[in-house]
Amino acid sequence: ISEYRQDALGEPFSMFDFAPVGLAVAVGGILFVALVGWRFLPQRTSLAEHEQEMLKGRYVAELRVGDQSIPEATMVQDLYPMADEHDLHILGLVRNGRRRPGLARREEVREGDFLVVEGEPKAIEAFMGQTELDFAGSEKHKGGVTSTGLTLTEAIVPEGARIAGRTARSVSLLYRHSVTLLGVARGGRRFQDRVRLLTIQPGDVLLLLGTPERNAAAADWLGVLPLEGRKTDVIQRAKAGWAIGLFVVAIGFAVAGLVSLPVALSAAVVGYVALGLVGGREVYESVEWKVIVLLASLIPLAEAFERLGGAELLAGQIVTLTEGWPAWSALLVLMVVTMTLSDFLNNVATTLIAAPIAMSVAASTGTNPDSYLMAVAVAASCAFLTPIGHKNNTIILGPGGYRFGDYWRMGLPLEVLVIAISVPTILIVWPL
Repeated sequence: ISEYRQDALGEPFSMFDFAPVGLAVAVGGILFVALVGWRFLPQRTSLAEHEQEMLKGRYVAELRVGDQSIPEATMVQDLYPMADEHDLHILGLVRNGRRRPGLARREEVREGDFLVVEGEPKAIEAFMGQTELDFAGSEKHKGGVTSTGLTLTEAIVPEGARIAGRTARSVSLLYRHSVTLLGVARGGRRFQDRVRLLTIQPGDVLLLLGTPERNAAAADWLGVLPLEGRKTDVIQRAKAGWAIGLFVVAIGFAVAGLVSLPVALSAAVVGYVALGLVGGREVYESVEWKVIVLLASLIPLAEAFERLGGAELLAGQIVTLTEGWPAWSALLVLMVVTMTLSDFLNNVATTLIAAPIAMSVAASTGTNPDSYLMAVAVAASCAFLTPIGHKNNTIILGPGGYRFGDYWRMGLPLEVLVIAISVPTILIVWPL
C-alpha cells in the first residue's frame, strides 16, 4: 500500500502512519478473542481432552522387532489385547521395506519387522516396554531409546518450513543431525504409509528423538517450531543480541527516512549473513518463491486491470451502490470486498487488486484517497474466515483440531468488529 501510494501520489506512507488504526484494531481484536470470541469455537472434547488429544497429539510410529522382542509364531492380532491396554492401535506391518496388505492381522511377526502403531507418546513407550520393541531408527542412537540424555521433542510444522512437502528420508534427518522422526500427528488422521515416507504438511506435529541439543538444532534446521512446554531452549543469546541490534538499527534508518524499509531490512539480512547469524542457504530457502511467482504474475494483471478500466468499473459499482448513503458507506463496502478477497487470496495479492479500486472510488467521490488506501491495508490483513486466508490460519488447523468450516464461527464476528473499529478510526485519523 505504501509503495502504491508513492506511485499514485508521489509520496509513501511513513513507518507509523498505520499505527493509530492498527493499534485500535489490535486492542479490540485481542479483547474480543480473549473475552468472547473463544466461546464461538466448537468444543468437540473437554478442554483437558482437547489439549491432550490435539496439542500433544496421537502419533503414528514404527516399532522394530528385535531377536528377543516377541515369542515365535506370534501373529499381529495376538498383540491387539496388549495394545488395547495402552489405548494403542496397530495399523499394520512392514517387512523388508514393504508394507504388508491391509492390517496384516494374520501375519506372523518376525525379527526385523516393523509394527506401525498409533497412540500417545507415553502409551507407545509403555507398549514398547512390555513387548521389548524399539523405535525404528533408535538403534542409530547409542543405547537405543532408553539411552541417557535422549529426549522427545514435539514441534509444529509452519508454512514454508524446510520439511514441508518432503519426507524425513528425503531430508536425511537421521544422518544429518542424529535425530529420529518417531511419529507424526495430523488432527487425529491415521496414516497408511511408513513414518519416514510420509509427506509432511504445514500444521503437522512431529515427534523427534535425540539429545536436547540435537533436537534443537534439527528443529531450527527444519524450520519447525517446538511446542511450548515440551521443548528445549534454542535461544543462542550471543547471536540474539546481534540480531536484535541490527534489526533495531535497520528500523531506525527507515523511520529516519535515510533509506526505504526494504533496503534497510535487506541490509540487515546481509549483516546477519556476514556475522554468521544465519547461513546464506537459510536466507535463500526462507524466501517464499511461490509468493514471489504469484506476485510476479499478479502485478502485470493488476496493472492491466487498472489500465483497461476494471478498477474504475468496480469503483463505479461501489459508488452507485452507496449513492445517497453517508460518505463513509463506500469505505465500509470497500473493506467488505477486500476482506472477502483476502479470505481466499494472499493478502499482498488482494492489495494489488483492491488498491486501484480504492483510488478510483476516491477519485469518483472527490474524497481523500488515504482513507481508502488505509481501509484496504487493514482489510487485506484481516482474513479470518478460512484456513487458507493466511499462513497463520493454516498452521493452527492441525494442532487445533479445526475443520474448514470452523473458522467463520469466530472469524465472521471478528471481521465485523474490525470493520466497526476501523471505519470510525480511519475517519478520525484520515478524514474524508
